[in-house]
Amino acid sequence: MSANGLSVSRLVNVSVTLTPVLAQFPNFNTCLVLGTTSDVIDVVERIREYNTIDEVAADFGGTTEEYLSAVLWFEQNPQPITLYIGRWAKTATHGYLKCGTLTGNNALLPTWTAISNGSFKVTIDGAGSPESLTGLDFHLQTNFNGIASVISGGLSGCVCTYNAVYNRFEFQSTTTGTTSKVSFLTAGAAGTDISSMLSGLSTSSGAYVADGIAPETALAAVQIMDNRFSDQWYGLTIPSGADNDHILVGNYIEAANPPHFYGVSTTEAGVLVSGDTSNIAYQLQQLKLNHTAVQYSSTNPYSIMSAFARILTTNWLGNNTTITLMYKQEPGIVAETITASQMDALLAKNCNVFVNYNNNTAILQPGCSSSGQFVDSIIGCDWLRETIQTNVYNLLYGSTTKIPQTDAGMHILATGIEAALVQGVNNQLIAPGQWNANGFGQLQQGDYLPKGYYIYAPPVSSQAESDRQARKSVPFQVAAKLAGAVHTVDVSVAVNP
Repeated sequence: MSANGLSVSRLVNVSVTLTPVLAQFPNFNTCLVLGTTSDVIDVVERIREYNTIDEVAADFGGTTEEYLSAVLWFEQNPQPITLYIGRWAKTATHGYLKCGTLTGNNALLPTWTAISNGSFKVTIDGAGSPESLTGLDFHLQTNFNGIASVISGGLSGCVCTYNAVYNRFEFQSTTTGTTSKVSFLTAGAAGTDISSMLSGLSTSSGAYVADGIAPETALAAVQIMDNRFSDQWYGLTIPSGADNDHILVGNYIEAANPPHFYGVSTTEAGVLVSGDTSNIAYQLQQLKLNHTAVQYSSTNPYSIMSAFARILTTNWLGNNTTITLMYKQEPGIVAETITASQMDALLAKNCNVFVNYNNNTAILQPGCSSSGQFVDSIIGCDWLRETIQTNVYNLLYGSTTKIPQTDAGMHILATGIEAALVQGVNNQLIAPGQWNANGFGQLQQGDYLPKGYYIYAPPVSSQAESDRQARKSVPFQVAAKLAGAVHTVDVSVAVNP
């Protein structure tokens, strides 16, 4: 291409502007299990994502509360995709040095077996001077666990292990609490320095220290998870939580923003007794919590995970995709065989149960939160709220020009609100029906909503000057009619011989 002559831009000037990447919609298909199994997830990492039960088993084995919760999650149908497991430091924790992932020649065993005089320095529990290890001989070792064993043999007050899942060495102090610490490694005094080979330097990629901490409450752990990872999870369970923990966490979740939903499993037989007020289902019912649900199982202390796995697979962006928890199946949960009076006691406490019926079927019933509101309605309203918020934010954020404080500008914002409502109609969260609450705008109590929703915005001319100067929009009001769901049916049959 010739570079001679005048620039074409004198006649045709083209500029290209990339629009900003818009805010993502919240994910209502995830759950966080806040577990207490020590020495798997430290208090710096705090949370891990899992996509299969095999991944969970690799970290937690097959008998821990994290695994037993996860198996109910992944065996539900349809199968959920993502589960998060977080760490609750219910007891004081060990101090750690997590070395970086081994790479290159350092990931090859012959590199290590060639060393017979390895050395490095490390400080344990904040001691005044570092501990110096020398003469580390690896030439007889057949795997990296053996390498770690040799290193451990030279340590005092600390243990070195090899983590095959993450291909790294880990140093754990034998003490716990706030004084439990393991420093980064430094060069040895003599012999072959292996501090860098271990990827344990302060400059090693991926290496970090996790100092021990004192025991924390379940509520404190949830607050950390909400502050640091709130956009990653929606559902929450705490398998080792006591009744008082569930009450404190349930209250916190009710006030949380962005919203979350808390699930409590109980094996307390008191939920089956009408006069019992000591069980957790009754206590949470008295608090009228919309964002907490309880499930009873006499055999499985993690039963709520199966209900979560079913409702949190809802595809909110699909057509005719919303569900109710009533009548759903719970793979892995043994159905309860109870009397009618016991069932009435459960229902009176707004407690869910997977129960046998005398037609050889078992169903989850009733699918409600502790307040008595149905779980699908609460989650659906959370989805609608967050979707409207994201739509309107993206209109403001993604506009290449300003949205003016005019009626036309308000209409632009209304389109973002309506887009969420239209999707609510598509997925059958919202449906046409009679409005039975107080009206506003042109809507009167008793009016029929043919679309299932109504949006009202007053004219900009009615806006207070102070709000206009503060660059506020006019207030929007939305009426939305939930589609609901059929749970029971009455049929009267008249037979004439």
